[in-house]
Amino acid sequence: MVRAIMIQGTGSNVGKSVLVAGLARAYTRRGLKVAPFKPQNMSNNAAVTENGGEIGRAQALQARAAMRPTHTDMNPILLKPETDTGAQIIVHGQRAGTMKAGDYRKDKSKLLGAALESFDRLCDDADLVLIEGAGSPAETNLRKGDIANMGFACAANVPVVLVGDIHRGGVIAQIVGTQAVLETGDLEMIRGFAVNRFKGDVSLFDEGRDDIAARTGWPCLGVVPWFHDAWKLPAEDMMDIRSHSGGACKVVVPQLERMANFDDLDPLSAEPGVTVEIVPAGRPLPGDADLVLLPGSKSTIGDLTYFRAQGWDIDLYAHVRRGGHVLGLCGGYQMLGKTIADPDGVDGRPGTVEGLGLLDVTTTMAGEKQVTLRTARTVPESEPVTGYEIHMGRTEGPDCDRAWLEIENRPEGAADQTSRIRGSYLHGIFSSDTFRARYLEQLGATSDLSYEDGVEETLDALADHLERHMDLDLLLDLARPPKRP
Repeated sequence: MVRAIMIQGTGSNVGKSVLVAGLARAYTRRGLKVAPFKPQNMSNNAAVTENGGEIGRAQALQARAAMRPTHTDMNPILLKPETDTGAQIIVHGQRAGTMKAGDYRKDKSKLLGAALESFDRLCDDADLVLIEGAGSPAETNLRKGDIANMGFACAANVPVVLVGDIHRGGVIAQIVGTQAVLETGDLEMIRGFAVNRFKGDVSLFDEGRDDIAARTGWPCLGVVPWFHDAWKLPAEDMMDIRSHSGGACKVVVPQLERMANFDDLDPLSAEPGVTVEIVPAGRPLPGDADLVLLPGSKSTIGDLTYFRAQGWDIDLYAHVRRGGHVLGLCGGYQMLGKTIADPDGVDGRPGTVEGLGLLDVTTTMAGEKQVTLRTARTVPESEPVTGYEIHMGRTEGPDCDRAWLEIENRPEGAADQTSRIRGSYLHGIFSSDTFRARYLEQLGATSDLSYEDGVEETLDALADHLERHMDLDLLLDLARPPKRP
């Protein structure tokens, strides 16, 4: 009979996603059929599933850790922020509309049924479902209508393990304080706690661990030391994006306000010969860049305005004059063209804006949203490339005649006459080792890295790490058959 357990955190970004990925790999290696699940996620770094929808990238990584195909049931509700007060709502992998934060808070309880429906289907094909919460259950102002934490745990009758982050400081207060503010019914769901991201000698926290246990009455499932290779796993949140020092080849990435689908950076960061520098607002693009990579965006026109406000357009033109390379992916590709037309206001206010003018193409924001895994080939080398499309709009113009990719016998992408400036709608291309090596060769770097093998090795190392530092037998014993329709 299927069992389930939920990992909730004392706050956002305490390491829940990585812990669930490690647990998924550990229990899968023990012979269990594991499924990851997150009722509600908020991320612009979505993954395209094998059944043709969108889920949070963390759930895609967790599915990989569990050695099973990705599916939209693993993350039935996905929020993709478009502005400070509104987000696109993805339900069962498909765009269901855009909603302001206040309206979503009023109506989110209606989505609980969709979450339970997906959860029930996952339970049909699993021995163990590992559920990840979102944010913190201690946000009592969000408890009414909650579907992400205790609201879901109570509805599905799933036991909870609470995780605190000692690296932030105050972990005793994090865990004990969470207990202090929860309602009785929610407290009854918690079966234990764990402390994550400890640096140094773990035994130094023995007294703190015991104090939490004494104050809460909950058993400790482990004090988990900092996992130093976590950066090698695909990042989900923009908060997790970091510059990475490597070799002399420098890839510069302006950190757009609505940056999306930035997993294109992960394989480049893993390259020993490459330095990836993320440039925040208020800083110029470095003059010694070999490549400026314009990433995807959830709001292309808004981020283009943001790009110019930083003066990055001036820096980019100087980079091109110096003979530097430019690559625009998805939203970044649209920005490189002459104009972006949005007649129906799908990206904001209706109208047309000037692009950066580095590619002789124009973009119209219209048509159905493309959410598809793709297999492509380079032109003219015919090397295999895998990736995915997740965008709205079409791009046309003379530079599309110099397409450098081919998808299902149709040309994809555009390039200028020098081929130093390129754009494409295809995300994830740098995960293909042969393509990445050839592209980096143009920048003066060499590569013999097998990126996907590295991710697998890191997931195994993470599972080993949790086997050493968490009581996985107790955690599995705490899991219970959930309430199902």
